[in-house]
Amino acid sequence: MSPPRPVARTGSGVTIVTQTRVRANATDAFARFQATISAAVAEQPGFIEQSVLPPNPPVQADWVILQRFTTADHAAVWLRSEHRLALLAEAQPLLVGADDVHLVRDDAAGALPAPVSAVITTRIKPGREAEFRRWEHRIAAAQARFPGFQGYRFEPPIPGVQEDWLAILRFATDEALQGWMNSPERQDLLAEAADFTDRMQARVVRAGFAQWFAPEPGQRMPPAWKQNMVVLLLLYPVVFLFGLWVQTPLLMRAAGLPFWLALFVGNVASVLLLNWLVPRTNHLFDWWLNPAVPRRHVDAAGAASMLALYGACLLAFSLV
Repeated sequence: MSPPRPVARTGSGVTIVTQTRVRANATDAFARFQATISAAVAEQPGFIEQSVLPPNPPVQADWVILQRFTTADHAAVWLRSEHRLALLAEAQPLLVGADDVHLVRDDAAGALPAPVSAVITTRIKPGREAEFRRWEHRIAAAQARFPGFQGYRFEPPIPGVQEDWLAILRFATDEALQGWMNSPERQDLLAEAADFTDRMQARVVRAGFAQWFAPEPGQRMPPAWKQNMVVLLLLYPVVFLFGLWVQTPLLMRAAGLPFWLALFVGNVASVLLLNWLVPRTNHLFDWWLNPAVPRRHVDAAGAASMLALYGACLLAFSLV
């Protein structure tokens, strides 16, 4: 990977969207590597936040890392930094192929994250950009009419960072996105574009908590409010107990880490633990998350159970 040149755009927040495929036997090692690179990017000027979305086969095969910066210049400095390139070189044996890295401005609708998105990159044949733009208007209008459509972003190439045209489609559900991606109308439009494109690649990204609530075949994704209640049920005790048993006595007192760094380590550990805990907890509440027939009394019973468990946690921890 050649170091990218500085980006001319300034004045608006940007997100670096990195999609990478990890070898099947290297998942744990890559998770540890991700904690290392998270600590490194946190020290960069202009850094705001990072989100890591683990794969969710078969819909999402890649790890997706979102890194937000205050300006495109700050993002470009991180992308070309020797520290980042050295870390990526160390991680290369864990990966399948090269990363896909894109820079997306945050000042318009349609950016990641979304319930489910498709990131589509297109390489245009030299001199055929005008034809591609006319075709892009047509496919944008077609997908906007499709059920479940929520938003659309379209980004031209950024010299030195990304040479492809970038489109991000946002849909409400996996079914809605796949319905559009596999539709005869889209296939006809793709056939028309073959004459002026060299390459087109689409990757699906699921954001938020959705990767922890992947539905079984024939089931629907649980509504967001149920996902939020389950995550809160597990997040509160994980953060409380990690702080009580690890963060305060070991990281801060024994190791002498400052609070801000110990808190960051605690957040990384909490996310990794939730990756393991949430899917297993979902089985206990499958009757509520994925009822055979949606009914209000089932929703109310599940919500009441969650509130009772919240109360039990608060009572137990108030005695510690």
